[in-house]
Amino acid sequence: MLTFYHAPWSRSSSILWLLEELQIPYELEMIDIRAREGVPESYRSIQPSKKVPAIVHDGQVVTERAAITIYLADRFSQTGLAPAISDPDRAAYLTALVYCDAVFDPVICAQVQRLDYTSNEYPFGIFADMLAYIERRLEKQAFAAGEHFTAADTQLASGINYTMNILRALPEKPVFKDYLARVETRPAYRKAQQLDMELAASVPFFSGQGS
Repeated sequence: MLTFYHAPWSRSSSILWLLEELQIPYELEMIDIRAREGVPESYRSIQPSKKVPAIVHDGQVVTERAAITIYLADRFSQTGLAPAISDPDRAAYLTALVYCDAVFDPVICAQVQRLDYTSNEYPFGIFADMLAYIERRLEKQAFAAGEHFTAADTQLASGINYTMNILRALPEKPVFKDYLARVETRPAYRKAQQLDMELAASVPFFSGQGS
């Protein structure tokens, strides 16, 4: 049994996409992270900061997108979304996954909040270095871990799409647009987007209820 804790149009949307790519059954638990009264304290037993995403699979709790992605793609390896340990692409795959959580996200947050700092002051480095690295990687290869789509692309593409097209924190570079065009044709991506739209319609924050 797999339970997925999710809030529409949030960081957990990338895990929703991953679950649709894996084509495995799951139970979705909505967590209204935007509720005025806040997330119930009981949820802290699943996610210590009361954030999304989180999963519980066969009684085991997994949090953080990189960990969830590695766990699920390896656990359901028949889908081929995770390079095997002996595969030369495995190193790039793991690097891309952890980079999204440990560098990409915090750098974007710092950029949006206009945090003025030097690279040595924070472990995630500066925006210019992150931008140059992602651009360089996608100029050399079609996908996050090489020439084949992997579970890492559900995380990297989700991050680029949100920060470039919605948050407007990432410049609209042709290499980013081309990359998104390659992944957004996937049926699982389109299904996850449709599901998020339907789920968002039931949340007061998006539907305008109680405003």
